[in-house]
Amino acid sequence: MAYELTEQKKVGLGLIGFGLFFTFLGVILFFDRGLLALGNIFWLVGVGLLLGWRSTWNLFTNRANYKGSASFLLGLFFIFVCWPIIGILLEICGCFVLFGGFWPSIKGFLYQIPVLGWILPYPIMILEGLWRGSR
Repeated sequence: MAYELTEQKKVGLGLIGFGLFFTFLGVILFFDRGLLALGNIFWLVGVGLLLGWRSTWNLFTNRANYKGSASFLLGLFFIFVCWPIIGILLEICGCFVLFGGFWPSIKGFLYQIPVLGWILPYPIMILEGLWRGSR
């Protein structure tokens, strides 16, 4: 299998899931700072476990990713200093910049999931055709 999950990667995926859940819960509960901060901590540790600590460090400190790293870390700072709406918006922008190169790998992994892999090609093909046509 091309995408083998070790125990460490399974824990990383679980922590990323908890991070997304707590972030979603924090947004739903009127941008609760505590839940947003807890979600960010879980998410960062989960990414570190999933990719590996050295790869995560290289991802955030890569010269091509400085804008995404600065945006994400500035958003994290704004969450901690009581401006959660601005912080979340900056973090979302930073995540799209940082993890933009991972979309083909994520798509390949999602195709391997039994039910989702059968359903996914249809909307994705339409979106890819629109995306390629707009360039």
